[in-house]
Amino acid sequence: MTHSDPSNSFIRNEREAKIAARADQLAAIFAERAPKHDLDGTFPFENFNELRETGYLALTVPKQYGGEEASIYELVLSQERLARGDGSTALAVGWHIGLLKQLHLSGACPEPLFSELCHEVVNDGLVMNELASERATGSPTRGGKPQTKAVKVDGGWLISGQKSFCTLSPILKKFIISATMSDTDTVGSFLVEAGEGVEIIETWNTIGMRSTGSHDIVMNEVFVPDRHLIRGRASDQLRKPVPTDGNMLHIPACYLGIAHGARDFAIDFAAKHQPNSLQTPIAELPNIKRLIGEIELDLTTARTYLYHTADRWDKEVDNRAELKIELGVAKHVATNAALRVVDHAMRIVGGLSLSRAFPLERMYRDVRAGLHNPPMDDIVITNLANRALGK
Repeated sequence: MTHSDPSNSFIRNEREAKIAARADQLAAIFAERAPKHDLDGTFPFENFNELRETGYLALTVPKQYGGEEASIYELVLSQERLARGDGSTALAVGWHIGLLKQLHLSGACPEPLFSELCHEVVNDGLVMNELASERATGSPTRGGKPQTKAVKVDGGWLISGQKSFCTLSPILKKFIISATMSDTDTVGSFLVEAGEGVEIIETWNTIGMRSTGSHDIVMNEVFVPDRHLIRGRASDQLRKPVPTDGNMLHIPACYLGIAHGARDFAIDFAAKHQPNSLQTPIAELPNIKRLIGEIELDLTTARTYLYHTADRWDKEVDNRAELKIELGVAKHVATNAALRVVDHAMRIVGGLSLSRAFPLERMYRDVRAGLHNPPMDDIVITNLANRALGK
């Protein structure tokens, strides 16, 4: 069955149409593989081969290095549509393209090193992530200081520690980590290469987002040369911080995309399913129409706010620091709407929605992960309250 897709109205020009079409094509392919990877908890290596081949990995690489230099709006558009096929793959690659956007916006990475990394992404399909979480500190967004240590030695640093939630770990050849620096006791960021002293411990066995490969990574006195120090120089204290938070909109885009996939499945099911007790498909029943209408209301509201916020971020360059609360609201609205949408979709489909033969039970598990991605709901609400109180 074909049905109306209101999200198409958010495609504003030919460039965005091409970005959306590529994501749609990949989503359709990934959707076929998602059940097996979810069941086994395996990493979708073949998906990332196709992301390489189609140029998706270079979505946010600056044009001067051969990438597409996507705006935050375009990043959101692409990620939302990719997640309709496989939430795990979309969330995982979102950290990669989001990191590249962050490095470009911040200018924190020394230009020669950033240029090298970008060329490796474009030419070799390098996949990256920034690993900040540790089991002792919890979410780094809550201010915990990393227990990972960087000890100064001649020509560089020796890094030791263990990171958790290391999404993309099975294919990370290079990654950025945060560590407490021995000489200043401040937190620095370092580019680490996989190899001697780096070990993956397969700890990722979860109810949702099972195919992101978010295992632990242990580093034991891994040498990092001075030129791979990204943040932590004394001169960094003199630089005015550049807002980069817009890149984090890849998170709500992913969960809204999963919800849209659930919406499509439920509408198709309702239009075709006709028990012998009815003269029409269940889509004609008032209670089913109410559920579909509530799905559309949630998706329309969340998508409108998400894309509006992304567009503001792109356009209001001088106001980006003031948009941080709005970014949090967009994440809160989208992830909580996604939870309701998938729940309504399962109510439409009924008991069959619990079957592994259908994607809804996987989508139901996957969207719950959004509650645990930053910023958390309580922080968003507290920030709004503080703003209202003038704090």
